[in-house]
Amino acid sequence: MTEDQAIQLFKCLSDKSRLQILKNLIKEPMYVELLAERLELTPSTISFHLKKLIDVGLATSYKEQYYVVYSINEKMLENTILELVKIDSNEHEAQTEREENYRNKIIKSFFVMGKLKNIPVQNEKRKIVLLEIAKAFEQGKKYTEREINIMIADYYDDFCTLRKYMVSEGIFERENGIYTKL
Repeated sequence: MTEDQAIQLFKCLSDKSRLQILKNLIKEPMYVELLAERLELTPSTISFHLKKLIDVGLATSYKEQYYVVYSINEKMLENTILELVKIDSNEHEAQTEREENYRNKIIKSFFVMGKLKNIPVQNEKRKIVLLEIAKAFEQGKKYTEREINIMIADYYDDFCTLRKYMVSEGIFERENGIYTKL
């Protein structure tokens, strides 16, 4: 089942009349007129809702003499909501792209010709800026405080504040005045 099919299934189940039809079909297979009588709805309304149920695979039909008999598709109802929600979608790629666009927008608005204009106040934006600056450092390499300061000063004059933020954000680890990029 695809994500779009799961959405259609949820939409179909969101109607009270369709749920009542399903409850009756669970008890036994029925034809339109009998369902209409039991639910006090018109046969055309029942037929409309049965078409929706068949379209999403919740009901099936077969011909028996002069009547079309409808029954429930039990296999379709064996899916749990968790299974339906876990269905893979291409939304993940779109979300990743939106996050990347947001990141680039933040970098573009806070950096001018490679220099940081100011430190963002919002934590999320500040972390994006810090991670951008951290790209200049090698992961796992040990740096003295002086080396860190010189490299950060290339981006912003208040290197002490940026260094402190990088440690508090877990980008760098500090031990005995030696910094390691995590």
